[in-house]
Parts: sequence; C-alpha cells; structure tokens
Amino acid sequence: MTRPSMALLALFFCSATITAASDSSLIAGVFSPARAAPDFSLRGSDGSELTLRRYRGKVVALAFGYTSCTAVCPVTLGVLAAARRKLDAAADQVQVVYVTVDPERDNAERMRKFLHGFDASFVGGTGSAQQLAAVRAQYGISVSDKIPIPGGYALNHSSYIYLIDRDGGLRALMPYGHSADDFAHDMRILLDIQG
Repeated sequence: MTRPSMALLALFFCSATITAASDSSLIAGVFSPARAAPDFSLRGSDGSELTLRRYRGKVVALAFGYTSCTAVCPVTLGVLAAARRKLDAAADQVQVVYVTVDPERDNAERMRKFLHGFDASFVGGTGSAQQLAAVRAQYGISVSDKIPIPGGYALNHSSYIYLIDRDGGLRALMPYGHSADDFAHDMRILLDIQG
C-alpha cells in the first residue's frame, strides 16, 4: 500500500502542517492547526446515510480500504478493533469509519459482513465511483489502477488513518504499522480520559 509524502499532505491541507507530536501528546502526526474534517455523504454499511457529522460527540478513526484486500486492510481493521477493546467502557465513544476504494465490488451488504468480522460497531461507506473519488480527493487518498491477480484484481491505496475529534476537527494522521496501544493512547487523549 502507498504512504503519503509529507509534501503532498502539506500541499493538500494548505494552511495545516503535520508535525511529530511531543512525548506527552499524540503519537500520530498532528495537524497544526486542527481544521474541520471534510464531510461526505455515502451509503453506510448499516443501511443509513453515512456522514461524519452523524458521529459528532465521538472520536472517529477514518480509514480507506476494500473488502477483497488480503494484507494491509485486515491488519488495519484488526488493530483498530483491538484499540477499541483497550478503551473498555469508553469504546462506545469511538467510531471507526471505513470508506471503500473499490466501489465495483464493495456494496453496503458486503462491507457490513466484512467489517462485522472485526467489530460490529464499524461502519463502512460506499457509493458511486464518482462519489468515492470525491471523498478520496478531499483526504488526499491515492489508489492504483487494477492490478491483475489470479481470480480478479488487487488495488494499492493510501494506508493511513485519520483521527477526528468529538467536534469534527481533523486532529491527526496515523500511518500504517502502528500498534493498538498507539491508537488507544491517542484515542484516550482525544476523548480526554486518563489511561
């Protein structure tokens, strides 16, 4: 999967920069200053309209991927599920939103089944190719052309997770490879609870 270049992300977010956090704050790269997370409207895997504003009052972990992925996506979702479990009673204050990069195969029902294998609270988003391209553009997500593999195709895509605070502020960017402990740490800070 591809990772963002800091130059691309800095250009994309214009007035915000991504900086390394100090030891006493977020582990993820921090958007400074924080800005409103771009909202969108997609078909939710739970059967309703999926928007970010629907989750105001919760911390949102926003990830992009697809259900046919066999490597990075399942690891990412497993780590996010483990991070929520580490939050114990506060887990219901964190919402994982997973937007597909593969609208050709990922309908709402397929996403629901896939995501429930990790955590029944996870909600996926799908829509037309044009809708999803617009969401990816808002977040600087890149996706490759189809890569032929036996029985179908694979996609390379950006594999980082955005952390959005309770007020809908885009606060941090966590690259692939971080542990559930790292996510739980940052989620606790954004929830303003002691760990």
